[in-house]
Amino acid sequence: MQLTDLTATRLLDGYRKGEFSPVEATAEALERARRIQPEVNAFVRLTEEDALARARESEERWRRGEPAGLLDGVPVTVKDILLLRGHPTLRGSRTISEQGAWDEDAPPVARLREHGAVFLGKTTTPEYGWKGVTDSPLTGITRNPHDPARTAGGSSGGSAAAVALGAGPLSLGTDGGGSIRIPAAFCGIFGLKPTYGRVPLYPASAFGTLSHTGPMTRDAADAALLLDVIGAPDPRDWSALPPAPGSFSEALKGGVRGLRVAYSPTLGGQVAVRPGVAAAVRRAVARLADLGAYVEETDPDLSDPVEAFHTLWFSGAARLTQRFPPRLRQLLDPGLREICAQGSRYSALDYLAAVDVRMGLGRRMGRFHETYDLLVTPTLPVTAFEAGAEVPRGSGLRRWTGWTPFTYLFNLTQQPAATVPVGTDGDGLPVGLQLVAARHRDDLVLRAAHALYEAGQALSGLVRPAGS
Repeated sequence: MQLTDLTATRLLDGYRKGEFSPVEATAEALERARRIQPEVNAFVRLTEEDALARARESEERWRRGEPAGLLDGVPVTVKDILLLRGHPTLRGSRTISEQGAWDEDAPPVARLREHGAVFLGKTTTPEYGWKGVTDSPLTGITRNPHDPARTAGGSSGGSAAAVALGAGPLSLGTDGGGSIRIPAAFCGIFGLKPTYGRVPLYPASAFGTLSHTGPMTRDAADAALLLDVIGAPDPRDWSALPPAPGSFSEALKGGVRGLRVAYSPTLGGQVAVRPGVAAAVRRAVARLADLGAYVEETDPDLSDPVEAFHTLWFSGAARLTQRFPPRLRQLLDPGLREICAQGSRYSALDYLAAVDVRMGLGRRMGRFHETYDLLVTPTLPVTAFEAGAEVPRGSGLRRWTGWTPFTYLFNLTQQPAATVPVGTDGDGLPVGLQLVAARHRDDLVLRAAHALYEAGQALSGLVRPAGS
């Protein structure tokens, strides 16, 4: 048995029974991280000394039968957008200096520290998390575990690759337009964008209330456990929600029998979905029906809000870099420079018009969920394409939003949305199914995802490096 194969829940069970220790699990995870790094480039840095020190402390607590919390001794990685005390957070950018105190944890990192988690290191991101693939001037290209010639997706691509390859079963990602769900789908793991405010964020994102933080894991049970830990209020985030009414792990037991599920394969013909993706998603939807859900093929009343999303997203990027002198601007990813220039040309009235579009979407989805508990779509219309490109070659698309129409929509509405790996296309590349619920119903998304895992419809999310 390789400890890198185990989920967080299985590791914790092994610690409890004395089958293996946090030090053993951490050492194997670090060795796996070092091994995969040359091929997939998932890490900005490993924090080996700190990780082993925390693992030894955890091992002593387990020996005494006094674990510190729900994740004591579990190896975790953190996207390099989020602060990790004692280590630089460079956000994929050459515009940030490593010098400084770095003496604060982001809220979800602080909760993980309180619960005894072991931090393996920081994972890669495109510069400031601006696009749906992971390459940056600072760290280069992050590659897909299933085919290194292809992208891992983004912007939490390093986290997705690390989890898929066994370098820690849990990772913290961020999602402003699909940045958890896109790489999770491309890499074949589970990813959840919780309801906005469920996981506090600090410092506030330049992209405002589009940006969420959430779990990236190998199954829904691990994600529920992680959300139980990180979904707690933090005084630094004034928009954080109060504590959840119950345990997300306990809510997994409900199953899908009786749930009303709307299946929208193309958002009413608005999205061209590749046949291999469509077939895998349709099979999983049929399985939901077999499990007792009431499934109806129907579409929400939505038009593509991409221009409103661009207004909000590009304006955020422009604000982020507003005070950069010319020498720093020249260090930026050229695509990021382009959207910053476009964002700087929007007026306050343009921004407020985009907010109006957003409010209209939220209202229509709120009414939609009066009839349906869940909406199911493909996570993406494509599978992973060539690494180092923002859009698939020959697609004619200009920006990453052209191939992510199923994801950014639900950042605008702030709903919980998860991707579940439900098969592969003709090239053996993972396909993701997206589950969406009304705001504050993260429990329904996790329940339905867990039901697919329990029924064997969802993939394990684990890729073993060659020779393992």
